[in-house]
Amino acid sequence: MTRALLTSALVAATAAVAAAQTPAGRATLIKGATVLTITRGDIARGDILIRDGRIAAVGTSLAAPAGATVVDATGKFVSPGIIDAHSHIAIDGSVNEGSLSVTSMVAIQDVIAPDSIAIYRALAGGVTTVNVLHGSANAIGGLNATLKLRWGATAEAMLFAGAPPGIKFALGENPKRAGSTAGPGGQQRYPATRMGVIDVIREAFTDARDYKRQLDAHKASVAAGKKPLVAPRRDLQLEPLVEILEGTRLVHAHCYRSDEILQLLRVADEFGFRIGTFQHALEGYKVADEIAKHGAGASTFSDWWAYKVEAYDAVPYNAALMTERGIVVSINSDSAEEMRHLNQEAAKAVKYGGLTDDQAMRLVTLNPARQLGIEARVGSIDVGKDADLVIWSAHPLSTYAVAETTYVDGTVMFDRAADLSRRAASAAEKAALIEKARKATDAPRPADRRPTEMSRPQAPAPGALEGAVR
Repeated sequence: MTRALLTSALVAATAAVAAAQTPAGRATLIKGATVLTITRGDIARGDILIRDGRIAAVGTSLAAPAGATVVDATGKFVSPGIIDAHSHIAIDGSVNEGSLSVTSMVAIQDVIAPDSIAIYRALAGGVTTVNVLHGSANAIGGLNATLKLRWGATAEAMLFAGAPPGIKFALGENPKRAGSTAGPGGQQRYPATRMGVIDVIREAFTDARDYKRQLDAHKASVAAGKKPLVAPRRDLQLEPLVEILEGTRLVHAHCYRSDEILQLLRVADEFGFRIGTFQHALEGYKVADEIAKHGAGASTFSDWWAYKVEAYDAVPYNAALMTERGIVVSINSDSAEEMRHLNQEAAKAVKYGGLTDDQAMRLVTLNPARQLGIEARVGSIDVGKDADLVIWSAHPLSTYAVAETTYVDGTVMFDRAADLSRRAASAAEKAALIEKARKATDAPRPADRRPTEMSRPQAPAPGALEGAVR
């Protein structure tokens, strides 16, 4: 209860700051910063005009409209909001539905917790959009949810309107390990090998292809004005796979080894669909040409390896090597803690692989936006795009950079100065709540209420019930 009260208080305080700094119906002008546009280079002493949640103008010496909020960002840096292409925040206890190998009927958007403190902490690291994914216990997992981190909003309001739907796949150790041990009722779930994992995926798409043929035949019959056939029974498990075959749902496939990547590429070619992103893809550098030829993206770690056997061949040059081969590459977190410094994770690609600053920044802005199909809205500082912006104390690739203010749709969702100023009040409120709980615990308990002779039910007198029941 205490944690819930504190989170609610933080939401309310943040909303108050947002209302004060971005009044409804007014414009905001950020002035004098080094603007990292991502698409058109950097603008020294640049200005950004925000109006109605969108970027209205970008340049130098912009005039502030009447009534606009003017933010002096002299000596600071402004970047697009960071986008995390692989996250599991705000879904406590709902990461994996491990009962089946194919769980494409479950959806992450059904279990989003909008008051999760991880959302606020992500904003404090400059993150504005996340791709929340199902876990990797299934060869074919659940449907994803692309979220705008509108702290204080409902789960429905956080959904990124218009973002292409996606789904989580998983290859290798995780799904086979989930199948190698006995599950509920003592039953061992198939598959338990890498061969079995790819077989599950192939069988699922075989069923989906047959289901699609039935759907198409029914639609054609109706369109031709013929006596309609009975519509195929709706199959919630196969519907998302049909969408993949039709090119309307993105596949985000957890993988590590190069042989797993090639396996899924062959299945995709066999059934005529495209992989959206290979997630993690720690051995992607070994088969970069094949990934590029297919047209898939790759969302990887900066320098994680050796935490399990299938990650032993990972190298910190992976992101740079795949970028050089023409793959759209992003750096992801897969961690509520790691996502708070994705700017620094991107910077490692400059050290390991020699990417330029612009290329490194794209790893956590424009590239993940492209992978999620939302690049028309976010990922760069261009006129007409959503005003998802971060004001940094230094260049975001610097280890000294701190996110000072984070905007989502032109509204302040995190302000470091405001956060620091209310910490004393938050600490006092927390102490008061703890003291209240302590007193409630230490209060004397009600007297023992064991029945006495007077209160104990008495047996009826002899003959009292005679004749009452026949």
